[in-house]
Amino acid sequence: MMHLDLSNKVKKAVNRAGGATKVALALGCSGSAVFAWIRKEKISDIDKAKKLAEMTGMDVRDLRPCR
Repeated sequence: MMHLDLSNKVKKAVNRAGGATKVALALGCSGSAVFAWIRKEKISDIDKAKKLAEMTGMDVRDLRPCR
């Protein structure tokens, strides 16, 4: 059984959107960029964070925290 760390909100959003490959294609970036966001637990590019938030119904502040 696979364990998902749902405290990582970027990972949660990527999973909601269908996975890293789908997110990368939808946002016009590489899969390695998506995995870097998951590792860092934030998306540095505000436009990409907004689009992923819109795709998943999540708050952009969860994906790109101010602090």
